[in-house]
Amino acid sequence: MLENIVLGLIQGIAEWLPLSSDGLIVLAGKHFFNKPGNLLESMEYALFLHLGTFFAALIYFRKDVFAILKAVFAYPKQSAEVKKLFQFLCVSTLLTGILGVIILKTLSDYLETYSVGNIITALIGFCLIITAFLQIKAKPSGFKGAPDLKLSDAFLLGVVQAFAPLPGLSRSGLTISTLFFLRFEKEQALRISYLMSLPVIFLGNIALAIYDGFSGSGNIVFAPYSWLGLLTSFVVGIGTINILFGLARKINFGYFLIIFGILTLVSSLY
Repeated sequence: MLENIVLGLIQGIAEWLPLSSDGLIVLAGKHFFNKPGNLLESMEYALFLHLGTFFAALIYFRKDVFAILKAVFAYPKQSAEVKKLFQFLCVSTLLTGILGVIILKTLSDYLETYSVGNIITALIGFCLIITAFLQIKAKPSGFKGAPDLKLSDAFLLGVVQAFAPLPGLSRSGLTISTLFFLRFEKEQALRISYLMSLPVIFLGNIALAIYDGFSGSGNIVFAPYSWLGLLTSFVVGIGTINILFGLARKINFGYFLIIFGILTLVSSLY
């Protein structure tokens, strides 16, 4: 029970920062709770915990979400900004879903051939350093907003977000950095990035529930205390989202991630 609460706490805080909540959850599970080094199961539980912060983000961005949902039923009457956002989310979500499954399944099959504990830790450390480099190099000096979104932006961001399930790569860090490179204004980049997460997390958890149901394992959705972790991630997420969004706007976490990534790589050698 304590494990679920702690991992839900990590998700509720790390989701709003350009850190890798997945990586932190996998590392905490492995080093503090002695979870076995099964990457796929760890990532499935991390995805499940994302459902808590999904509902927190849904409440926080409710105006944007309602506007986008209205576009489904009254598309011709919507503003140019809402139309662009709707098109962008449809294309980027589709690409992320297809490529993300391929990437995660390929990596999982490869790691299951080996003793994966230290390999996963090393992978997380390496990915943390990649995220740090992207955050340091990307400067928020853009001028674009949601009305400037193009189909090419949707393709690029969809591909970038597909790598986010890899533990250590921050979804928000990857997408926000890419939006900075595309010259999007900082507030707009944060808003677009977190709106991108909503359909991916929602559909991903539906797929997880279906997979658990048909496989008969019920490893995540029906496991004891799993829902306690989800509830913790929601409560902590809704309580911290506004404060941590403000912190993410002011602080570059890239340098912290470099140090943390190096320490994680070193720990994989022991």
